[in-house]
Amino acid sequence: MTTIRHTIQQEIFQGKEERLISICHVGKLLKKKKSSFMCIVSTTSAPPNISLVQVKQTDKSFKRKRSWALAELKIVDGRSEGSDNVEFDLHIDKPYRWVASTIHERQNFIITLYRQSNKYLAKEKPIFKNIPKAWLIEDVMTPESIKFSASPLIGMDSELSEDFQAITDKEQEDLSKLMSDCEFAISNAEAFMEVLARDLSLLDGENVQCVLASEAQVESLMEQLQMAINEAERIENRLDSYDEILCHVRDTMQNMEKKNSMIEVANTNNQLLLQELENVVTQLDLPRKFQDALDDADLTNPQGLKAAIEAGNALRIAMNSQLDPALLRMAAVQEQRKRFEKYKEKFSRTISRQLNNLFIHYGNHKGDAEHTADGLILPQHSAVHKELNMYTDLMHWIKVMDRNAYNQLKKVYTESLGKLYDRDLRYLFEVAREKVAVNGPVTTPTRNSVLLGLDRDQWTLETTTLDRERYESCLEQVLSLLEPVCLQEQQFCVSFFQLDVLSPSSKNTLTTLDGVDGDTAILPHKKAEKQVNEDVRNMMGSLFNCLEDELVSFIGHIEKQDAFYCMYVLMHLNQHVMSAQSSFLSNTYASVLIQIKRSLDKFMQTQIESIRECKLQRRSKCGILPYVLNLEEFAKNADVLLKSDRRADLEKWYTRLVDTIIECISMHSTDHSKTPSQVIKMENYHNLYSLLSQLKISVLDAQRKDAKQKYNDSLGTYVTQYFGRPLEKLNTFFDGVQARVASGVKASEVSYQLAFSKQELRKVISQYPGSTVKRGLESLYKKVEKHLSEDSNLLQVVWRAMQEEFIQQYKTLEDLIQQCYPGSMITLEFTINDILNFFSDIARSH
Repeated sequence: MTTIRHTIQQEIFQGKEERLISICHVGKLLKKKKSSFMCIVSTTSAPPNISLVQVKQTDKSFKRKRSWALAELKIVDGRSEGSDNVEFDLHIDKPYRWVASTIHERQNFIITLYRQSNKYLAKEKPIFKNIPKAWLIEDVMTPESIKFSASPLIGMDSELSEDFQAITDKEQEDLSKLMSDCEFAISNAEAFMEVLARDLSLLDGENVQCVLASEAQVESLMEQLQMAINEAERIENRLDSYDEILCHVRDTMQNMEKKNSMIEVANTNNQLLLQELENVVTQLDLPRKFQDALDDADLTNPQGLKAAIEAGNALRIAMNSQLDPALLRMAAVQEQRKRFEKYKEKFSRTISRQLNNLFIHYGNHKGDAEHTADGLILPQHSAVHKELNMYTDLMHWIKVMDRNAYNQLKKVYTESLGKLYDRDLRYLFEVAREKVAVNGPVTTPTRNSVLLGLDRDQWTLETTTLDRERYESCLEQVLSLLEPVCLQEQQFCVSFFQLDVLSPSSKNTLTTLDGVDGDTAILPHKKAEKQVNEDVRNMMGSLFNCLEDELVSFIGHIEKQDAFYCMYVLMHLNQHVMSAQSSFLSNTYASVLIQIKRSLDKFMQTQIESIRECKLQRRSKCGILPYVLNLEEFAKNADVLLKSDRRADLEKWYTRLVDTIIECISMHSTDHSKTPSQVIKMENYHNLYSLLSQLKISVLDAQRKDAKQKYNDSLGTYVTQYFGRPLEKLNTFFDGVQARVASGVKASEVSYQLAFSKQELRKVISQYPGSTVKRGLESLYKKVEKHLSEDSNLLQVVWRAMQEEFIQQYKTLEDLIQQCYPGSMITLEFTINDILNFFSDIARSH
């Protein structure tokens, strides 16, 4: 086992700087052929880490199979408290059941495991059960420890070598010299020891004699020491007296320091008091010239206005000065603030009176506008704004210092200027309405004015291209005139009334709100911006109160002239919503735009309903349905919206409209008694397909393909139904032939059937000479011509399709003759070239 221990140490643990503490040769329970070695291993570096390692032996070599930290060990189960048992269990991540090769290895392994656990695990130590209590003692002598004691050179514990100290070079030299003087030291150790004892005794005697000989010197030394002690006591007493003097000086200095500190505190307090008083006086001081300007403010000339503005700003600064709350209780401060309050009220009344008079006066301003050739004008009031701009600082002062007066002035301004803009806007739209209706009296549109489901001669309201251009031009001029006026007024109001500043006392114009006495409260940026925009819209809405109503009324006036007004109005309004620099005007346009969008939806829904309710006229031919014919006119008018940014609004309706047309063509095709259903479908689907191909609207690609498919299906059905089988008896004959073949008769033997003999075939063929076939085709052409309408242009298409159908039937009959009557030399009395000539001659003759 010693050899195995040494080998495992060298091969497995030496390279990883680990030391083998204990080893046990084990095998798995019930599998004794498979053997392993359970090892307790420690690292050589400090602090040591203890682990359990399973080493497997294969072909005289050792391999490390698995390892666990000692802390992972939960239970050590000896299976029995008897010492003659060789089984034990280790519960780690799961129970491992082992059988030791000998009782002594098991005992040594368990005892070592117990000692290492107690030594290196502070808590959560494993549970040892079913183990003899004698083994669980710290100083128990394991066979391994005994072995270490007997053979220290083999596996010596590191703890035993900790007390060893090597001799120095000087000690080694003295030992060598001593042993060289005694040549027998090695051969006769006892004699050497006697010599050493004798020398030691001599040395002790000499030491005693030396001590006795120096007794006088010792007494002298003691006397000197006593004298030194006495001198030290005298010096100590003197130092004590010095210490008392220094303590008195220290107390005196401390008293002086306290007095100096109090003086410094008093001086500091006096300085702070003086600074605070100077600060209060400075902040609450209002020079005499400002007081005079506030008492008798002259706002009618530039010099007086400038002085009033300076005085007002000085008063605002003084009243909004930040003082300590304790200072506000001072009588002088309260008295000064009351005086400021009187100045503020008087100055505020002066400003309010002056601005109120100006606002009322400018409410009658005529404005500046150039008359255009068409008479559309909307005066601008830049002169009013220019004259009021000199009072901007005073209005800002009013907003900070007297909010009630500010709100009242804003109300007077909106009322006075609102009347001015109301007059201008009503005149503008009155002229615009007259311009739109210049060619005739205004008529009220009826529900049936322009409907796709009605014939064009029933349309009561149609607009020429020139009229449409005039309507669009007038609308665009009105919208263009509104923008500079609204933008100019909005910019003035924002600047003059400081609408973009929630608190003028703050540098941040969008994050603070007016507080009490100039204090500000922080608002979230988005919320503050929303409030600013709302203030601007409210004021502009009051100034241009009639704008939206007048614009809606004007658009309604256009509606009476043009049924398709909603499309180009939607396009023009959308452009101005996107380009309007005035937020108020943009919002107003957007509001009207929503109404126009609803008008478009209503218009399109009405068109779809008119298609579904379409009534066909009872005439000889049905022809192209009204809503299919009218779709082209609708597309021309709708093109302006399809080319704009609002095309999506129309596209969704376009698909519904065309889907409804495709559906209603099929539905209405059965309502006409004189025109076959397939002809109505064929003509209308063809017309719809052609129109959609010309329009090239990508969103209608699916509907275009659907129309083409339905057209082809209708054409094929019509040809099959009305062309039929011109050679009816011949076709009936060969139907019988095919029936015989299907029943089992060979095709080449059909001619032996009496009913289908060659003679019978010749009789049937003789009934269809070329002249008879041509007369039948001429009758068919007249029938097709009677069915089809002139507007569809499908007569030649249908006639060509019937020609192809006839040729196909001819080829089928020829093939059957060749199959069933081979070598009979029987053929039809006309050829394919004859058929082509028949169809061509009939088409040319008509």
